[in-house]
Amino acid sequence: MSVGVNVSVCSYSSLALSTKDFSSISSSSLSLDRNILRPVSGRLRCKSSGKRRIEPILAVKESSRVPELDSSSEPVQVFDGSTRLYISYSCPFAQRAWIARNYKGLQNKIELVPIDLKNRPAWYKEKVYAANKVPALEHNNRVIGESLDLIKYIDTNFEGPSLTPDGLEKQAAADELLSYTDSFSKAVRSTLNGTDSNAADATFDYIEQALSKFNEGPFFLGQFTLVDVAYAPFIERFQLILRDVTNVDITSGRPNLTLWIQEMYKIEAFTETRQDPKELVERYKKRVQAEARL
Repeated sequence: MSVGVNVSVCSYSSLALSTKDFSSISSSSLSLDRNILRPVSGRLRCKSSGKRRIEPILAVKESSRVPELDSSSEPVQVFDGSTRLYISYSCPFAQRAWIARNYKGLQNKIELVPIDLKNRPAWYKEKVYAANKVPALEHNNRVIGESLDLIKYIDTNFEGPSLTPDGLEKQAAADELLSYTDSFSKAVRSTLNGTDSNAADATFDYIEQALSKFNEGPFFLGQFTLVDVAYAPFIERFQLILRDVTNVDITSGRPNLTLWIQEMYKIEAFTETRQDPKELVERYKKRVQAEARL
């Protein structure tokens, strides 16, 4: 479950990162301590091994995805017995539910309905989800929102490989890590907007430590679970943005995080949901510039 305010949904197409005036979007525009967050020179390297990492290739071309529905789109036939997952391709919260659907092999049982959050259809709020956000799941004549709740719901109510960890110890660890997702995002945002240059480093150290607790595998709880699903969209985005905007490598000196990222890129359920990394960074920069003009 998420803590604090409702943040496990997207109301617009961005990471919702509050920022100061980064009109030039360069590393010099951020008040970061370079001895705390580790700078990158050229391509990313893992500090622990010195080996060069190759950027993974997107598993699915965006051209193969159906267009997002906008204000000109005809409404879907809600509550007709179909199960639908409403998402936005660019929303990290929606990506969580999308990953869970894919991992459980539910592509033919849960229809994906992409929504254009910048020009969303009026009928979405009126007929589907009054909160007017994504993700939302239409199932059994009701609509469920909030991404952390949704990934648990999908795992519990549909067939397919389980995303629930085995054993009480891992379940307790899962609850703690899922509760930390909001704090994790806030910490990274506070570094990006210049209010706390140490926060991102500390929170990624927390992630590194969490990844060392169970040694049965490279994932948070050893096995691939809801925790990995919850963090993947955000770690991917923050890695790209911090590298581009602040010249910082979040994997430097963090071998567990390095391995986790590498293994995540081997999971098709995740790579199927990825966007072009350059587009993610450019969207962030445009969002920053737009907020700076307000």
